[in-house]
Amino acid sequence: MKEISKYSRLAMYLEKLYDKLNHDFFEDSLERPVITVQSTARAYGHYTLYDAWSVKGEGYRELNIGAGTLDRPIENVLATLLHEMCHQYNDVVLNVQDCSRGGTYHNRLFKETAESHGLLVTKTETYGYSRTEPADELLEWILNHNIQEIQLCRNDLPVMVPVVGTGSGSPVSSAGRAKNGSRRYVCPECGTIVRATRLVNVICGDCMCGMMEG
Repeated sequence: MKEISKYSRLAMYLEKLYDKLNHDFFEDSLERPVITVQSTARAYGHYTLYDAWSVKGEGYRELNIGAGTLDRPIENVLATLLHEMCHQYNDVVLNVQDCSRGGTYHNRLFKETAESHGLLVTKTETYGYSRTEPADELLEWILNHNIQEIQLCRNDLPVMVPVVGTGSGSPVSSAGRAKNGSRRYVCPECGTIVRATRLVNVICGDCMCGMMEG
């Protein structure tokens, strides 16, 4: 099996993973959105609540996986993909609102959908039931399908403004890199900020998750 080390192969791989998850976890009830890989400030991914793309007048939602988060274990990348698919399921199948506060606070409707589709859910004070991890069902699915790791990952994340309907994170202001060249890293769960003079990998000791530049 070829390594996922080229962007073109990555895009097709994520579409393949989406289709497999859709079949096994959602009974093919979802229409594949446009899957993108972009840097999303303070988020592992997002799903748009509007048709961000169109093909010959036909609209499509967007599901994004954070470009700088692809070097996590594949089970965590898949948990993010499944997280955003749960947002899509609530949006287009159940027609319920699972987030508030500009698309950042995840309510109990999201929790119920996520827990019934292969995810473990933890509540955070700021973002509600937003923290998701792979449940045993998803881990077993990964093993049974021989899912491979992704080798490609973006190193330097630019500051970007997230779109409406973000998942796994929240919007931030464009603070960016300080004029003195330092970098600011933010915990996507509790919002703790640290600074460094170079590109580093930082883990929040309270939430035990990777901090993202922003």
